Amino acid sequence: MVSIMAPAKLTLSLEIVGVRADGYHLIKAEMVSLDLTDILDITKGRRIEVFTNYPYQPWEFPEETVIPEDGNNLVASALNLIEREAAVRINKKIPPGTGLGGGSSDAAAILRWGRYKDLKCAAEIGADVPFCLEGGRALVSGIGESIKKMNYKKQDFTLLIPPFSCSTKAVYEHWDYLGGPKGDHGNDLEPAAVSLYPELGKWRDLLGDTTGAQPRLAGSGSTWYVEGAFPKEGLHVVSSIPKQISED
Repeated sequence: MVSIMAPAKLTLSLEIVGVRADGYHLIKAEMVSLDLTDILDITKGRRIEVFTNYPYQPWEFPEETVIPEDGNNLVASALNLIEREAAVRINKKIPPGTGLGGGSSDAAAILRWGRYKDLKCAAEIGADVPFCLEGGRALVSGIGESIKKMNYKKQDFTLLIPPFSCSTKAVYEHWDYLGGPKGDHGNDLEPAAVSLYPELGKWRDLLGDTTGAQPRLAGSGSTWYVEGAFPKEGLHVVSSIPKQISED
């Protein structure tokens, strides 16, 4: 059995600079890898199993947000890309649909296991997969396939992860519908996400009131974060890591 770590990613800034003819959005973003990780156990076989463990939350995350245990998830797409078969047990600590790239990082872990390095093709699985494949700290552009590595900077962040997910596709579509607004806090998707999911507002305010800092939305949501360590119930303190964690 091979065990591979799949670190979460945090988007520190996200500017939408254009839209391609095929509808894909062009971005400029800074992303970092975090020490919050899923673990993938890989053995011989042909199945995908998902086991969830979100110990840092005082509430249960709805089961319907768990990634599917079939050919519709990103891990299956990654296995198809590297033309390999495997039995994969995904031990999830990164809730799906929270803007932390859990599914993309799981797919990237499979690509690393298969020694796959083509970032352009990796982006066809998901826009965050190329960064998750490279890891560390980077400037990301294009639709996500262009990665410019940056020097590592140790940073602590405090996350508040609401007990619901946000659809990345729906948030981008709503951003288009709103006419392409700019975000006030470095994330152009934040106005669209809050407009589409108004309940995000109360979680933003809770994090702000608890920490005294200005919360920022992680990607398309639903996670809010602030820089710095504020260890309190319902919050999760994480740190940036310099590169992807290698397999055992």
